[in-house]
Amino acid sequence: MNTKIKNIVNAVVFCVAVFGFALLCLVLPKPEFLDSERRPAAAFPTLSLESIMKDGLEYGDSFMKQFDDKYTPDNFPFRDFFRNLKSFVNTNVFNKSDKDGVYVVDGVAAEMQEQIREDQIAHAADRLTFIYEKYLKDKGIKPYMAIIPDKGYFLSEANGYLSMDYDEFIAEMLASVEFMEYINIKDSLEVGDFYASDTHWRQEQIVKIAEILVNGMGGKYDSKFEKKELDVDFYGVYAGRAPKPLDAETIYYLTNGNLENVKVIDWENGGKEISLYDMEKAHGKDAYDMFLSGELSKVTIENPNAKTDRELVVFRDSYGRSLLPLMVEDYAKITIIDIRYQIPQILLMGVNFENADVLFLYSTLILNNSSELK
Repeated sequence: MNTKIKNIVNAVVFCVAVFGFALLCLVLPKPEFLDSERRPAAAFPTLSLESIMKDGLEYGDSFMKQFDDKYTPDNFPFRDFFRNLKSFVNTNVFNKSDKDGVYVVDGVAAEMQEQIREDQIAHAADRLTFIYEKYLKDKGIKPYMAIIPDKGYFLSEANGYLSMDYDEFIAEMLASVEFMEYINIKDSLEVGDFYASDTHWRQEQIVKIAEILVNGMGGKYDSKFEKKELDVDFYGVYAGRAPKPLDAETIYYLTNGNLENVKVIDWENGGKEISLYDMEKAHGKDAYDMFLSGELSKVTIENPNAKTDRELVVFRDSYGRSLLPLMVEDYAKITIIDIRYQIPQILLMGVNFENADVLFLYSTLILNNSSELK
């Protein structure tokens, strides 16, 4: 084959690849959910004059930033095939031990958190300080704060992976919210308290954390539970991202007579009553969504058989969904707020802080990526 023909063949192959994939991007249906990562696929970003004007100036939330970094990777044709091919080559040819920052140690997957993001700490502190000054300060309420480390705290440095300084991270976060009283739960956790294939902790392992929090806020914890097994195989968010296959896990949930009689209200969807453990979602795409029916911005739990008349207001991320049912017996009412989905001015309408403990419960994963806090 002479040089001219080779050039023509190369040009044709190149054009077919480029324009073929471009055409596929246009005609193939877009996924609504990424099963391999247990999350919704990124939607097409909002196209507006403001989002376009930010391009090149404030790139962080511009149209092109959202299009390039989120929408395009999530909607690329045959996405999972190419991701798995890349992982196979990296691990089997180049002997790379992680896949896009996710690594596995003794069957447990975690993601490298390489640096403390000062701007994210500042943003988290700004949002939490706003809540304190607007709703708590004048009432003389001193809120509590607990910080949940991700699994990298237990695995990264000890196994030679890049890791941020978690103690420094927590110290910086607390220094920026000095009005809070810190309750240390980090030192009572271990890697076995978390799902091997997921970011979240296992409910049956964190009764000790519920006890630390209740006692730390002046209560006396003595709740007992029955452990029940969910009849589905659970694969967490790392199952599709890990450099090697991960085993299916079992989800256990805890209950007792009091928990079976609580009233749970979903205020995001018109004040409808929901279950403490949603069995429909337990058999859905992400079984962890069984806890308090998934990602809802405002939920209340009322317990007519509580030991006290005290109330608890909790600002939390997804870790709180499996923990808070374990604290129900100590409070007549728990109000659960997630400011990732709605601004606090709306979520806190009608919330009574009198006679209430206030707890900010967040993971390092959220605090170090806090831009979604509103």
